[in-house]
Amino acid sequence: MKKLDVYQLLLNSKLTVVVRGNSPEQAIETAEACIRGGIKSLEFTFTIPQAEKVIQHFSNHEGIIIGAGSVLDSETAKLAIHSGAEYIVGPNFSKETARLCNRYQVPYIPGCMTVNETIEALEFGSSIVKLFPGQAFSPSHIKAVKGPVPQVEIMPTGGVNLDNIQDWFRNGAVHVGVGGEITKPAQQGNFETVTANAKLFIEAVEEVFV
Repeated sequence: MKKLDVYQLLLNSKLTVVVRGNSPEQAIETAEACIRGGIKSLEFTFTIPQAEKVIQHFSNHEGIIIGAGSVLDSETAKLAIHSGAEYIVGPNFSKETARLCNRYQVPYIPGCMTVNETIEALEFGSSIVKLFPGQAFSPSHIKAVKGPVPQVEIMPTGGVNLDNIQDWFRNGAVHVGVGGEITKPAQQGNFETVTANAKLFIEAVEEVFV
């Protein structure tokens, strides 16, 4: 899939579920529960054992965008891309990862906390940066950053919940990443609640854009 197409799909979907798990099987079941709830974008973190196999499992799933998360370096990014990841997400910004993703024309969404990090990410080709950890900031932080840097697109991840998700979008977020607020019941094998949580988050997002 072309880089611009992936960006557009991310902008359209508004919400990515960050999937973690103690095993590949748990991560796959969690992701399938999210899909049943209507989720269109899934980020599989490289904290999952054999994460590349989970990415491969979903790589040809029609209508779902598959990303790789917790990517700290270019070596992991290359493994993820060759396993079928359509975008790469990191908790930090890595120049080497940015170069590799540009080489393969795969979107790179690095984690940034400061304006300096944000500008450096833009200079290395990122079109969206991840505000991480989101719980360290308020939604109004996005407006503050976009004042001097209006061209940046921001995706908060961490700390996004049903109480504040609409505020994040109303303050300028183009996309959000949500993890445990949706997926935590999977740790007890309660995948039906994961599906229910996903539906609640999608409804909350749709209310903003109706």
